Amino acid sequence: MPGFWDDADTARRVQKELGQLQDVIKGWEGDWEELEENALLLEMATEEGDSDTENEVAAAIPSMEEQIAVAELECMFSGEHDAANVIISIHAGAGGTEAQDWVGILLRMYLRWAESKEMKADILDLQAGDEAGTKSVTFMITGRYAYGYMRSELGIHRLVRISPFDASGRRHTSFASVMVLPELDDTIDVDIEDKDLRVDTYRASGAGGQHVNKTDSAIRLTHIPTGVVVQCQNERSQHRNKDMAMKMLASRLYKLEKEKQAAQQEGLHGDKKEISWGSQIRSYVLQPYRMIKDHRTDVEKGNVDAVLDGDLDLFIKAYLLWAK
Repeated sequence: MPGFWDDADTARRVQKELGQLQDVIKGWEGDWEELEENALLLEMATEEGDSDTENEVAAAIPSMEEQIAVAELECMFSGEHDAANVIISIHAGAGGTEAQDWVGILLRMYLRWAESKEMKADILDLQAGDEAGTKSVTFMITGRYAYGYMRSELGIHRLVRISPFDASGRRHTSFASVMVLPELDDTIDVDIEDKDLRVDTYRASGAGGQHVNKTDSAIRLTHIPTGVVVQCQNERSQHRNKDMAMKMLASRLYKLEKEKQAAQQEGLHGDKKEISWGSQIRSYVLQPYRMIKDHRTDVEKGNVDAVLDGDLDLFIKAYLLWAK
């Protein structure tokens, strides 16, 4: 196409989209080829009465089913940033130690999910609870369609259980908010002026060895016009923490602007209504019965332990179908 390379940003975006489509097509072609090979093997084994080969094909079926399920799910990713890495923040609601423990449970659930998908997860900032658990945590998951998968998790998550922190063994209800943001690529420019920023440094806490406790390597950025605050203490280098904090801030401001545009165009309040307290997207009930229910899609699952161990695909797929 004449003049295509004259606009470097557009060319880069198109190349990226082309690469993503090619990945999907190659994946389907590979799955189809494996299916045809196994079908041929099964046909030959049946004709020859070869039970060993029949068993070999039978053993391959679960893996093929899983690959096809993943490919089917990825075909639903049509959002602008679905292919991006994802930045997730979890904040404890009211309830002190009980709510802070719930944040830790959710963090483990998402880290286990990322591990099951062979994605990389890095904790960027963590504020430990006063007695146990976690007040808030921000982490990044890096991998294929990470944001596309995780955007289903935006909102309030509700836990009902017998509290391990209550000596009387009473049932407690806890809430945690989950914010999900795409990592913006180089084709999206968010203008952040230095005069609009307040930069604070502080000593990092948590993992990282003695070094993080001796230097002011952690960074907190406050965007004065909007009041948005982000912080990062993952890296030993103050410079690298600031770079990551700027990425986080750009994603937050980009989302804020998108919500504002949606509110103006549709007379809505963006995602704010969806993530407000009392409008939970999912309930995790451990007592008096065991059930996890997504309130948007009405999908339920009784195997609570599997979900808390990262088995989220049922809820993710249902959300993608519901969102369409």
